[in-house]
This record gives sequence, structure tokens and C-alpha cells, in this order.
Amino acid sequence: MTPRPHEAARRTTVLRREAVTAAVPVALAALLAAAGPATAAGTVGAPGAGDPYFPLSGNGGYDVHHYGLTLGYDPHSRHLDGTAVLTARATQRLTRFDLDLSGLKVTGVTVDHTKADFRRDGRELVVTPRKALRKGQEFRVTVTYSGTPKPVTDPDGSLDGWIPTDDGAFVAGEPQGAMTWFPANSHPTDKASYDFTLTVPKGSTAVANGVLLGQRTADGRTTFRWRQAEPMAAYLATATVGTFKVERYTTRDGIEVYNAVDPREAAAAAPVVKKLPSVLAWESKLFGPYPFRAAGAIVDRAPQVGYALETQTRPVYDSAPDLDTLVHESAHQWFGDSVTLTRWKDIWLNEGFATYAEWLYAEQHGGKSAQKAFDALYATPAGKDLWAFPPGDPGSGEHIFETPVYARGAMVLHKLRTAVGDPVFFRILRTWAAVHREGHGTTAQFIRLSERESGKDLTSLFHTWLFTAGKPASSCSVAGPADHGPGVLGDQVH
Repeated sequence: MTPRPHEAARRTTVLRREAVTAAVPVALAALLAAAGPATAAGTVGAPGAGDPYFPLSGNGGYDVHHYGLTLGYDPHSRHLDGTAVLTARATQRLTRFDLDLSGLKVTGVTVDHTKADFRRDGRELVVTPRKALRKGQEFRVTVTYSGTPKPVTDPDGSLDGWIPTDDGAFVAGEPQGAMTWFPANSHPTDKASYDFTLTVPKGSTAVANGVLLGQRTADGRTTFRWRQAEPMAAYLATATVGTFKVERYTTRDGIEVYNAVDPREAAAAAPVVKKLPSVLAWESKLFGPYPFRAAGAIVDRAPQVGYALETQTRPVYDSAPDLDTLVHESAHQWFGDSVTLTRWKDIWLNEGFATYAEWLYAEQHGGKSAQKAFDALYATPAGKDLWAFPPGDPGSGEHIFETPVYARGAMVLHKLRTAVGDPVFFRILRTWAAVHREGHGTTAQFIRLSERESGKDLTSLFHTWLFTAGKPASSCSVAGPADHGPGVLGDQVH
């Protein structure tokens, strides 16, 4: 994602957004983090997934397999009517469980077609089914709700979730905004497939993830049906609404592209958006086959937002993007969307990888080399923001979208590349994307993969560049066979 507006120096390298659970008190966060994993004692599902950075995000006791979301939205009144059907499996015996939902009024809840008791507890929807759910039982929860969805404000001052615009809504949910428009198990570890049925006034367009199954206009309203078949974390879902110029086509590789561009941004966006197929083809050579059936871009006019986000298959941009931003958000389809982090502490696996993709693209398309990009950053004096904290340990959710995660995260990958050589480095990236496709990954797993593929002890490299505070020394030793140099990238990816 792109830099948030609070940052004093907007870098040209694309940064991401988002921060913390909108003001969970520090003491409560520490208490919940200390409580450990999400498995609750007894038969009550935990109110959080156990992530120390976002203690109340996600829930314990069940896994969601599928979301069926039926939404009606009026951009003029900003009123939303919703029905969410969640198909899930209990991971423990459950007499009660939580869903994440903020602000909206719930009018009814059923579990397996039987009315269930429910109550609100802040951003938690607490559901008590008529009968206890057995461990391993498949069940279906239906929630009807309505109201005026409002974004959450993260501690860095940026907006997250359902963000109203002058002609609709810009919907970007990382890290916690999914709960502003549908009830969810809103932690990246619980990925699911999605069906969206979105109804808006005639003349508006509602764009979600995946493939458009169809649209129909009747009685002054248009309904759009979308399907995201591959697993997706809740924070990557979108249902952006606006007045858009729509472009549809299929690439040579069979990817169904759907672009929706605000007419006010169309002239500025066109030269970049038209490069999407070539960018995806280039990234596919580096990282392996594109992981989804669909692709595209949503280019809105949302000046109050200040960032772009890699919503799965179809990133959302708050204005016409530059090419670096398009490359960055497209790279996230592999690193972040298909391979999703397990804990927010590992966010460099998303942002460092997408930032390094920008460096590689420039290197292969007439721009400066990745080495020159690294050298320019390394010239940054000690004490500057770049060295504020190590990318592998941001310290809290407040810092996970700051400069070290992006820029120094990319520097970690460049040090790895120079240590192991191009053939091994790009094999590591492709293997990472393939082994964890549609799943999750951790920093520890990436380090083990890098050492296995290279045959080298990379402890010193990762300790210095990923986990050590302050500006590292210019080099660190790597044990193992002699390096063969960086090689020629173009010779290694075909």
C-alpha cells in the first residue's frame, strides 16, 4: 500500500498504510497479548485471534470457509443494508462465539437457520446459539444488519474501512476495517472464499474482488454479483462504489481484467493502467504464475484517504497511480494476498517484498539498478527514520506501515540477493510464492527456506538487517560456498 498522509516526508517508494486497533487501551492490549493464542478456555470462543499488535482482531473457536455478502448501498443517504452468511467450522466446542462488527445495527442472527441470542460488546458481536456447536461441526451464521457505515481512525490518523466519497465509498480494510461493513473473523490467519451481491442506484458501479458473474438493472437499481473463489483474508475484501468508467478484457494468460476508473482520474490514470497486463506478465516471470483468475484496478477520487491498497485481485487507488505504485500493489498479489502473513509483526514480508519489486522493475526497464537504490538508502545518516526500528520487529501495530518496514525491508532482500546470487535468490522468491500459495507464511519460514535453497548460514545477515536496531554496518559475513555474484536478472527468470 502507499504512504499515509500523516508521514512528513512522502517517499517515492510506495509505502503501505494502516496501523493499530483504533485505540484499544495499552493496558488491555498488553493483557490480551499476554493471554496468548486464541483458544479460549472452556466452550467460549476467544474475542481475539491472539495477535499482540491487534488483540481484538479476529476471534477464536472457529474458521470461516465462505462469506456470502448481500449489500444494498445508497451513496446519497450513505445507508447500508446487509445480510452476511458465514459458513464455518468449529475448532472447539462452542456455546458462544464472537464476530467482529463495528457501528452497524444488527437486527437478527441465526445459527443453522435457528434464531440465536446476540449482544454487542464494543466492536464484538457476541453470538449464543440455541445449541452448543460440537468441535469439528460445520455451521452457518446469518447476520442481518443496517446503518451508516463509518471508517475507523487508526492511531496514525488515517482512515480504514468503509470510507464515504462524494459519489459512493472507497472500501479498504487493512488492518481492521472489514468490521466496518460486514461481520467477520477479521484476522489474516482466517482466509475464506467470497460471494458478493451488491445493489446500488442505477448509474453507480459496485466493484468487489474476483470475477464479475453478472449485473442486472431493474427499478432504478443495479445489482452486481462478484465471486472471489481463491481464499482471501477479510482485510483484502472491497465493495467500492462510485461513478466509474469500466474496461473489461482477458489477457493472453486468461486473466479476466476489470478496471473501474473515476472519470475525473481517467486521463491521468490511463497511461499507467494500460501497463497492468505487462506488469503482471513481468512479475509472473519473476515470482511464478499469477495466483488468481481475475485482476484489475479501482481508481477512485478519494483525497481524504491518502493511500492505495492491494485489495485482492483488484487494488484500490485513491487517485491516478504512478507506475511504481501499480508495480507495488500488483506484486502484493503474490506477497500479501496469495501468501498472507500470519502475524502483523511480519508485515515486512508484504511491504519489503512489494517495495523490492519496484526496484527490480526499475532495474529491468531502464531505471537505476537495485544496487543503486540500496546505496542511496544506505547513505541515509544514522538517526533518521529509515533506521528507527528493524523491519522484522516494528514493536507495535502503530509502526507497521512506516519507512523501515518498506525501505529497509527491501534492503534485507537486496542483501540476501547479493549474498546468494541471482539464480538462488529468484528461486527462493518463486519457491516462497509456490509453497505458501493461498496460505500463510512467517519470517522464520522464509529464513529457513533461504538457508535451505542457498546452502548457507544466513543467521548473521538476517540478524543484522532484519532484527537489529540502528544503521547496520555496510557488510556482514555469510557462511557457505563462495558467492557467484548478482548475475544478470534477465537471464534467470525465463
